[in-house]
Amino acid sequence: MKISRIKFVVLFLISGFAFLFLYNTIIRLDVRGMPGSGAAFFGTDGLIGWRRIVAIVLYPIKVVLLGPMLPLINLPDPPPPFVGLGVAFYWTLLALLIYYLIGKFRRA
Repeated sequence: MKISRIKFVVLFLISGFAFLFLYNTIIRLDVRGMPGSGAAFFGTDGLIGWRRIVAIVLYPIKVVLLGPMLPLINLPDPPPPFVGLGVAFYWTLLALLIYYLIGKFRRA
């Protein structure tokens, strides 16, 4: 099955924002789409039981999705669209890189 580059990027962006929203809602019990601050988002302090275990298991995914964005997330008071657009731009580049690597491996 072949998927277009644009469709792959759109699905990647939708999946990334859905992951953040569900993680913040279910694990952090904080209903928001974007993380509040880098330290609070990456830490597992204050979580108990199964939430702490799930947060530790999902930690590598969070590092890849938001690790390079920590300077943007930790700004004192950025306007809401600024953080969302910055994350979307980074994820678009990440999605294009993944799409390229998948295509490269399929041809090999």
